[in-house]
Amino acid sequence: MLVTPARGPAEARDNAAFDALLWSLSRPGLPRTLPEPGEASIIAALLDRECRVHAADPLLIPEIMRTGAELVDIEHADHVFFGTMTAREPLAQIATGSDLYPDGGATIILRARFGFGHTLRLTGPGVDGSATVQVGGLPDGFWAVRMSRLRYPMGFDLFLLDGDQVIGVPRSTTVEVL
Repeated sequence: MLVTPARGPAEARDNAAFDALLWSLSRPGLPRTLPEPGEASIIAALLDRECRVHAADPLLIPEIMRTGAELVDIEHADHVFFGTMTAREPLAQIATGSDLYPDGGATIILRARFGFGHTLRLTGPGVDGSATVQVGGLPDGFWAVRMSRLRYPMGFDLFLLDGDQVIGVPRSTTVEVL
C-alpha cells in the first residue's frame, strides 16, 4: 500500500513563503505576509543547490549555505540578498539577462520600510490601473538606477521586505516616484 508522506512544519512554511512571493510578484505594490519575518523563509523557499547567490549581509550566509546554493560575486548571482542597502552603486553590477536569455536577470531581495519615505506609483501587468505605495529605507536615486537598468524583457525582479511583509516589483512594472 502506498502512503502519502505527511507535510512537516518546515515544508508548510517554505510553501507558504513561496506562495507569498509569487502572489506579490503577480500583484505588484500589494504587500503579502510571509510565514515569519526576515529573509530566512525567502531563502528556504527560493534557493537550492542550482542557485548562485550573492549576500551583501554576512549574517545571511549561514542560512544560504544550508540550502547548498553557491556563493558568487554579485555580477554572477541569480539571487542577490542586500539586507539593508546603503548605496545604489551595486545595482550597476546586477545581472539583467540578455536578448536571447532574458531569464538570466537576477532576483533582488532587500529590506525596506513600508509606510515611510517616497510615495511610488506602480503601473504595468498585474496592477489594476495603478497602485500607490510608500517605501523608505532605500538609497537616494534607487528607482532611477533601476529604471536605467531595465530593457524589458531584460532586467531584474525585486522583493522589498519589511518584517514579515513583502512587496514584489517585477521587471515589467513601471515605478514612478511622486
